[in-house]
Amino acid sequence: MKKLILCLSVLSTVGVSLKLAIANEPTSTKTATSANAATTLDAPSFIKKTYEAIDFGKGEKISFEAFEKGLLGFLNLRNSGKLNTEKNILTIADFSLSSTKPRLWVIDLKDKKVLLNDYVAHGQGSGLEYATAFSNTNNSHQSSLGFYVTAGTYVGKHGNSLRLNGMDAGFNSAALERAVVVHGADYVSKDFIAGQKRLGRSWGCPAVSNQVIGKVINWIKDGTCLFIYAPQKAYLASSQWLNKKLDRLPSDLMPSDLRMASVPDSGTQGHITVN
Repeated sequence: MKKLILCLSVLSTVGVSLKLAIANEPTSTKTATSANAATTLDAPSFIKKTYEAIDFGKGEKISFEAFEKGLLGFLNLRNSGKLNTEKNILTIADFSLSSTKPRLWVIDLKDKKVLLNDYVAHGQGSGLEYATAFSNTNNSHQSSLGFYVTAGTYVGKHGNSLRLNGMDAGFNSAALERAVVVHGADYVSKDFIAGQKRLGRSWGCPAVSNQVIGKVINWIKDGTCLFIYAPQKAYLASSQWLNKKLDRLPSDLMPSDLRMASVPDSGTQGHITVN
């Protein structure tokens, strides 16, 4: 009986010691463990901080509205396995702007810098100086809104050109069938603007200057995201990539001032896992 009482006493002492050891564990260790188990971040903050971190150099600064939607679609496409994660290039053509403005941005999201800000043409059927009408229909000669994933290159009547896969059903999904591609054109130039008070127009392709087509194709080919934007309500309300719930954020693209910002996952709406 005495031996039994002695054993119970020893076990009780060990239990108390273990509890004390756990209670005295450094707070930082417990916090780090919790954060590592489920690191989350607010998506709007991620997009805003990414925008603020980008070096636009001497070029025009893209509007936050166009960038916000472009990055949101990029993230959803990336999470769906549609993009080349070794390049992380986001290209945005803001067709809400005049064609006399440099309204194309090629953005390196990894290094947070703009590789190119230059002119880009819209389709003949979309309007004169401004693009106001859009279509997914063959022979419409109109531009198509939405997200594209770049494919491979070929040499056609416009020289070296880049095929595009339209990712928005009903809006640009006929891109391959319509031969909507990125190519160079003589009518995309300052001289054309000076003479016509607008940029030249394509048959629906996002055409760029012959002086930059080589660089553009090299940067954006093989699985990067191209977004043709205009504030058209029907598109914005219907796009799968703009309305899909964003479930995670890429840690490799985290802005430097947010890399250490995380909160334990408590199921709070608006917070997204980072991985």
